[in-house]
Amino acid sequence: MTPEPRKGMPDPKLDEAEFRARFMSRFADPAFGAVGAELDRVAAVAWDTYSRGRKAPVTRKAGPGYADPDYDLSVDWLNAKAAIEAAQVQHDDASGPTRILLINCSSRSEHTCPGEMSKSYRLLRIAQAIFDAGDKVSTEVLELNRLASEFGREIHPCKACFSTAAPLCHWPCSCYPNHGLGQVHDWMNDIYPMWVRAHGIMLVTPVNWYQVTSPLKLMMDRLVCADGGNPDPTLTHGKDARKAKEEELKGWPYPRHLAGRMFAVVVHGDVEGAENVRRSIHDWLCFMHLCPPGPAAELDRYIGYWKPYATSHDELDADLAIQEEVRNAARALLEGVSAKRAGRMTNAGEDLTPPRQK
Repeated sequence: MTPEPRKGMPDPKLDEAEFRARFMSRFADPAFGAVGAELDRVAAVAWDTYSRGRKAPVTRKAGPGYADPDYDLSVDWLNAKAAIEAAQVQHDDASGPTRILLINCSSRSEHTCPGEMSKSYRLLRIAQAIFDAGDKVSTEVLELNRLASEFGREIHPCKACFSTAAPLCHWPCSCYPNHGLGQVHDWMNDIYPMWVRAHGIMLVTPVNWYQVTSPLKLMMDRLVCADGGNPDPTLTHGKDARKAKEEELKGWPYPRHLAGRMFAVVVHGDVEGAENVRRSIHDWLCFMHLCPPGPAAELDRYIGYWKPYATSHDELDADLAIQEEVRNAARALLEGVSAKRAGRMTNAGEDLTPPRQK
């Protein structure tokens, strides 16, 4: 028997007055007063989209290769899938360069309130110099601080579809954009291909309150679809929770869409938590069947331990050891990726089927 999805939470739907107030709040600058009549008309269209729940207003038939070729798939999702497939071709091209994705996970930059660059960025640049000096190495940089400093950059939270049933979580994520709820500008459709394209991923992050940073956690959660996610939304008729449960109970294969890629992790703190954050990132990536090339590729250190934040960049200037350790982490990742691509390195047990998938 397929269990029925449980219901009973309060409905968050807004009435028109509250919706309009929230919608218009983004135009608080008095300069918008000159186009008040136009904004009124835009607000009316936005209310119609919201009240009718038009999540994906532009669709086309899925076509051949899908469980239900006649299902209307979101064009946004189809474009995201095409980008992932193109990235996978780049990843699989044996004649192409070694591809490294470098991720600055700090939310800090001098281009918004903090007024100063992050140490994570500086450490990332130290690592990047190693990759850029490599033979046939292509380096791509993802700066998660742009969530806080760049207009129109958002990573919306994971809705935990996977916990309803694995096939309800689509690869790539189909929860966004949701035009009816105004949940647009979702950066993940650009980020997914970066991960897929890469042979090696290096994350550089500070510790925020004993945990990873807010931008990194958002990205981590939204990468859940890469670990067992369903590449065919027509199989579940979109977001039909009961159908997804039915499909999972038939026996779900839990495809690991990023399996086999290698990773390095650099975590820096000032007081507490660096070791635990490094370990949690390691465990997350290993669970998704990515693998570390060796101990030198994982680092947790303190910069300016228990010293004023005001002098932390000066402390990094003076800490030549951590600078070289970051270079070594980059070297270890590059060495591991190069050996793996050449067939000289295997991850013992990677072809075994685990008896417990989830």
